[in-house]
Amino acid sequence: MRQLRYAINVTLDGCCHHEAGIAPDEESMRFWTAEMEQADAEIFGRVTYEMMESAWRRPVTGVWPDWMREWEIPFAEAIDAQRKYVVSSSLTEVDWNAELLRGDQGDAVRRLKQEPGRGLSVGGVTLPLALADLGLIDEYLFVVHPVVAGHGPTLLSGLRERMELELVERQDFRSGLTALRYRPRGT
Repeated sequence: MRQLRYAINVTLDGCCHHEAGIAPDEESMRFWTAEMEQADAEIFGRVTYEMMESAWRRPVTGVWPDWMREWEIPFAEAIDAQRKYVVSSSLTEVDWNAELLRGDQGDAVRRLKQEPGRGLSVGGVTLPLALADLGLIDEYLFVVHPVVAGHGPTLLSGLRERMELELVERQDFRSGLTALRYRPRGT
């Protein structure tokens, strides 16, 4: 059975907007690339899928854009090649090495977890909340940015029940970021 990890950048006040934290640097991009390589596939909701595709899909020319720094390319190559599953009621088709998950999202994710492999990763805000409410997330990885955003979507806002987590790993970055890995207590 594959484990499902929720991995996201978050500010000190819980904001999960992708532009609210510190801009990525070489160390954090190496970290996220290594994390991606620990999973067989990514699970995204529509919004996260479209955002990630617009930023990280290899152009049809095969050449990465000029704005991309050399140390961002390993992450771009990893996410571009990664298998993706997209949970959406509005999309009718997906590509970019992706498959659309239809029907009940909880049942679909349970089926994916039953398959053999290294693991699954979910990102975004809305889908992880639904999966956390269903008790389907086995690990939480929060990369905390030393920023107070003051606005924006917040981490697991609207969770139906309190969740107790146990810290299993901590990694500090030179930039001030801290990666915190948690598992639900009792698992």
